[in-house]
Amino acid sequence: MDLDLRKLRYFVAVADKLHFGRAADELHIAQPVLSRQIRALEQDLGTLLLTRDSHGVELTDAGKQLLTDAGPLLASAHAVRRRVTVAARGSQRLMVGFRAGIAVTPAVRLFGDRHPDVLVDVQRIEWDDQAPMLLDGRIDVGYVRLPIDEAGLRVAPLYTEPRVAVLPAGHRLAGREQITEADLAGEPLVWHADTSTQPTRRPHPNAGYLVRGVDETLEHVAAGRGISFLARSATVFYSHPDVSYVPVPDLAPDQVCLAVAVSRTSPLVADFFTAAQAAAEITAECGNYEMWQLGSGAVAEVTRGAESPRSAGPAVSREAW
Repeated sequence: MDLDLRKLRYFVAVADKLHFGRAADELHIAQPVLSRQIRALEQDLGTLLLTRDSHGVELTDAGKQLLTDAGPLLASAHAVRRRVTVAARGSQRLMVGFRAGIAVTPAVRLFGDRHPDVLVDVQRIEWDDQAPMLLDGRIDVGYVRLPIDEAGLRVAPLYTEPRVAVLPAGHRLAGREQITEADLAGEPLVWHADTSTQPTRRPHPNAGYLVRGVDETLEHVAAGRGISFLARSATVFYSHPDVSYVPVPDLAPDQVCLAVAVSRTSPLVADFFTAAQAAAEITAECGNYEMWQLGSGAVAEVTRGAESPRSAGPAVSREAW
């Protein structure tokens, strides 16, 4: 029996709210209708998904599993709808997402040489929308930074970036040529909601300001609310008069990857991946301040290298993407 996507959307709403009344309001349907649809879904699957008593609504083990699987499934269906709409217009368009500090232009240029008729659009993404935007079709390909929830995705490494400490300009270590992780031990950290992704071996106390992107991070650090860590490319793409960047060589590097949805199989996506792979060295060096100091001649030399048959990473076939 095929899974009814409408019933699945109803289930996700209830599982998110853990309240039938609020879920019904969000879905703009009557609560009795919602209850009947959930019961019908349970009958389709042959198992209880939710329990209701005087204390409220709870997910069963089967319900928790369905909720885990529902996100990628609904996102994939939404992405199919988006792609069909684009195809119906008779146009070819590729949307490429990228995290802060990643230069997409080198790959776009290489891809454009082979596909001059395809419009390549770009959109910046933040740490918490990397996977959702790929799964729901808002972007076709994403330059992402690990960690990322890989459920429903294919993720391939491109290059790594050293990390730097982001310090207030008046910090005792600001202006040093480099420091160690131990030098910052115990300092409050300005970080995003997933504190488990801190790049240090010893966790820092959370400063209490949950950020999504580089701009917010710099403002909080500049105000003296804590320190943070960013990929080296931030020193090229982002400056702030009240912030100092200091290399921390003993920190684990930041991993940049290319990601696509498992459901997104396309020759165009495969060709863009090939272009991104060929341009990976240029993209990595765009975040290297020393490279920029050498001038355009050095960058041009790297560009010529990318245009040769040599690749910056392992070959990936069209069939793999």
